[in-house]
Amino acid sequence: MKFILKLLLTAIAVLALANILPGVKVLDYTTALIVAVTISLLNMFVKPILIFFTLPATIISLGLFLFVINAVIVMIAGKLVSGFIVSGFFTAFLFSILLSFFRTLLFSIIKEEEKNT
Repeated sequence: MKFILKLLLTAIAVLALANILPGVKVLDYTTALIVAVTISLLNMFVKPILIFFTLPATIISLGLFLFVINAVIVMIAGKLVSGFIVSGFFTAFLFSILLSFFRTLLFSIIKEEEKNT
């Protein structure tokens, strides 16, 4: 149940960012939900492989290279999901940073509600 709620909140964040950022387009809410699922699956399966192969760059940059990996994940999602368009690397970079920020805010609201109940 919690996983589904997180996917729905991520889809809302994807829609909000598509309206804010130029260069990011999402057709509808269903597409945003598919993007949320795709990004979650890519983070589960592809991101650890990318981190492993780019470990020296990540260590040298003190972890800042992980932002680049997140942007690559967003660009891959843009290629996999029709109806989700990311115009370039910088847009994907900014999208991934803002998506992480919005997800952190939204997920903290869920945790606060769980503590209150």
